[in-house]
Amino acid sequence: MKVYTKTGDKGTTALFGGTRVPKHHIRIESYGTVDELNSHIGLIRDQEINPHYKQILQRIQDKLFTVGAILATDPEKSVLKNGKERLNIPKISESDIEMLENEIDAMDAALPPMTHFVLPGGHTTVSYCHIARCVCRRAERLSVHLHELEPTDEMVLSYLNRLSDYLFVLARKLSYDLKADEVKWIPEKL
Repeated sequence: MKVYTKTGDKGTTALFGGTRVPKHHIRIESYGTVDELNSHIGLIRDQEINPHYKQILQRIQDKLFTVGAILATDPEKSVLKNGKERLNIPKISESDIEMLENEIDAMDAALPPMTHFVLPGGHTTVSYCHIARCVCRRAERLSVHLHELEPTDEMVLSYLNRLSDYLFVLARKLSYDLKADEVKWIPEKL
């Protein structure tokens, strides 16, 4: 299989199911941002962190490929007239979201209570988490916009929402583990 196909040279790309859309289509923006997020998570996973977090991040990367496949599928081409699925695409399940929630709860239980917003930073690895969190929020916003235009699997929206929470708590936990300063945001008094 060649890497280049030349079919996108005129500014369009194919969705799963064959429909061609402009490369700036909201569906492409949605799954392209999920792909960007996946790359940032790979960067976090490449850091010197607890092997458990690396394992969870790899599971998340796998699920993000699933999210991307769901978002890259033309909903009109994914189901046959008899209601059966035409394309064999995995789904995001409630248990995928529960896994994130369980990880959030476990990390949060080991952290001091949060009393203020915190400024991103304190350690390079922590900063990577905050960047991934922001990209995740953008992926979520784009996916919500797509959902308003062309309904998609709502589990994708829930997963992205929970994942951004996970990345925030992971940033806090890594700050704690790495003994990095967690700088509180205290607004200036006028």
